[in-house]
Amino acid sequence: MLWHDPRRCLRSAFFAAAAHEFASRGYAGARVDRIAQRARVNKAMLYYHFGSKRQLYRALLRTTSLHVAARLREVGESSDRPEQMMDRVIATFAEIARERAFFPAVMLREIAEGGAHLDRETLAALGAVPMAFSAIVARGVAAGAFRPVPPIVAYFITMAPLMVYMAAAPIRRELAKSRLLPVVPPDLDAFIGHLQQTMRRALENEPSLGITT
Repeated sequence: MLWHDPRRCLRSAFFAAAAHEFASRGYAGARVDRIAQRARVNKAMLYYHFGSKRQLYRALLRTTSLHVAARLREVGESSDRPEQMMDRVIATFAEIARERAFFPAVMLREIAEGGAHLDRETLAALGAVPMAFSAIVARGVAAGAFRPVPPIVAYFITMAPLMVYMAAAPIRRELAKSRLLPVVPPDLDAFIGHLQQTMRRALENEPSLGITT
């Protein structure tokens, strides 16, 4: 018989409800009443477990970030070639963003507000993601597969288009519905394929052209 941890299940319900609220309304517009109602619990129970809306928000970001970092470390510990790892990194980012559709929107909102709601612990969790990514880039550089690009630059070049593309999905749907876009945007799988190809080319360590006399 499977054993279920009630605290874990309750925490998951809080996170699912909070993710929807923060993604759709932003931190300032989010309301604990709606989160509790969506989680089907008493508001007092939410305060008991997290203390405040701010602490719930930070816990949601920390949990998600640490999950992303752990998934990236799994990629980095594989025996794949560096360019294959980068393909997997992009696919992993997209997979997690599909599983946790709130994340791109919440992160873009937080970036726009200058990280106003983050504390040191949450920043450390967020930082674990570019650190795991950077380790993969550094491994590729050391192997001679990638050109000597600063890993953090490669991280933002990779993450930014994917986060924006996924967060902008509702806008693309409205544009398509209103026929205001002259071209049909690629679906997410096609976009991921294009991004993988772009990053392979961007990171490829082209052999230097020797000049002989």
